Amino acid sequence: MYYSNIKYCDIANGPGVRTSLFVSGCTHRCPNCFNSVAWDFHYGESYTDAIEEKLMESLAPGYVAGLSLLGGEPMEPENQRTVLGLCQRVRRELPGKTIWCYSGYTLEELTGECRARCTTDEALQILQLLDVLVDGEFVMEKYDISLRFRGSSNQRLIDVPASLESGHVVLWQDDPLFETHRMM
Repeated sequence: MYYSNIKYCDIANGPGVRTSLFVSGCTHRCPNCFNSVAWDFHYGESYTDAIEEKLMESLAPGYVAGLSLLGGEPMEPENQRTVLGLCQRVRRELPGKTIWCYSGYTLEELTGECRARCTTDEALQILQLLDVLVDGEFVMEKYDISLRFRGSSNQRLIDVPASLESGHVVLWQDDPLFETHRMM
């Protein structure tokens, strides 16, 4: 797998301070994508053990809330094995951190409810490790700058554990303490 960028101390792609990994490769090719350079599966740098060590080190401090996976497309079948390994390691070594994943695929496609290119055993294993899935392709006609943690109104912020447990989509609810502090 290749990656196009890593943002340490990112505050735009999930709550709190996060480390964000932008993987390379995307077949969606959404018009007006903010990261179209990462559509190419070989764009950027090769994801190596050394890069993974840097990611893990960046996640270790107490002020870092977690990992965000973006793209390109983290849930492309070509990227899933590496993404799965990283998520498993974060859960094992840093169990208090949250994992968010941004995908143009929907939860229904990833679980196989609606069969798609991304429907694999690895996708199901990744979902078991996620806290939040921001799903759906970016749609320019539904672009809304006021939306938190997403670009277009068709995209959902899904509480993955609650959704998998209940068998239906449960939307993520922001921490009310965060909202209270933000308004002060």
